[in-house]
Amino acid sequence: MKFGIDIGHNCPPDTGAKGIRFEDNLTLDVGTRVMNKLRALGHEVIDCLPKNGASVGDSLRRRCNTANINRVDIYVSIHFNAFNGQANGTEVFAISETSRKIAKPVLDELVKIGFFNRGVKSGTHLFVLRNTDMPAILVEGCFIDSQKDMNLYNSEAIANAIVKGLTGKLPSTPVRAVSDEEENPDSTNLRLKRALNRLKITDKDNKPLVEDNTINIAAKSAIEKFQRIVGLQVTGAAGDTTWKIINLILAKRIIRPNHAGGPLVRYLQHRVGVEIDGVYGPQTQLALQRFQKQNGLYADGIIGPVTWQKLIG
Repeated sequence: MKFGIDIGHNCPPDTGAKGIRFEDNLTLDVGTRVMNKLRALGHEVIDCLPKNGASVGDSLRRRCNTANINRVDIYVSIHFNAFNGQANGTEVFAISETSRKIAKPVLDELVKIGFFNRGVKSGTHLFVLRNTDMPAILVEGCFIDSQKDMNLYNSEAIANAIVKGLTGKLPSTPVRAVSDEEENPDSTNLRLKRALNRLKITDKDNKPLVEDNTINIAAKSAIEKFQRIVGLQVTGAAGDTTWKIINLILAKRIIRPNHAGGPLVRYLQHRVGVEIDGVYGPQTQLALQRFQKQNGLYADGIIGPVTWQKLIG
């Protein structure tokens, strides 16, 4: 079967809700896991998330066009809800009777996680359900501004629920969601050098590192430079803390103005050439907006997937 998977938002100015967590982060994580699991089961998967969009409307149209042009069998849009901090639970939207029959088992699997069952609801007001040519559903996993739901939230469990609801099966062996680099256990010297090159961290002579599995003087100098940038003790050795921050940056989490700060913001400040203090204040926002304009991006100061792509690929 051919599935069109639409990772909600993540296409500035089309960005998701903000609560205890950011919707864009959750949809990207869960959506990527869903796609990997479906492929592991032998299904064809079309990624309907657009690379860019001039407006929210343009972003939505591009998602539908991708699904329609590729003639997918089932279209699944993945989202998370936010309302008043009290509302909670999971719900799935559908239009046709066929899509309702697809939505029901997905909802049933999500409810097994422990979320309150808000039901299969009419999605006639939703652009992506009205403008796709195949049976389509929109999943609202849970409420990101509900502490109750966030205590239950588990991206792997939600992805499993969606896949099992759609297919009745799960892969026999665990499938890693490659987007979640924050949990990547690979700490080989080769991956370290590749990561530092990807982060544009050069050696003492401002040269990229030779990507092999050895640590030499050049590599140590690059590690030291990275540690200074992100505010770690400078040792020249990549220990657990250094790797944790490397993986956090590579995970490409959504960063918005007034972000709490820390090593991630320090790295961004280094890349855009402002004072490194770990605080996403007005000067950092202006510098990041300037970077976005220079790279032909929507200059909102939000560091989402498209901006991260320009920063680290």
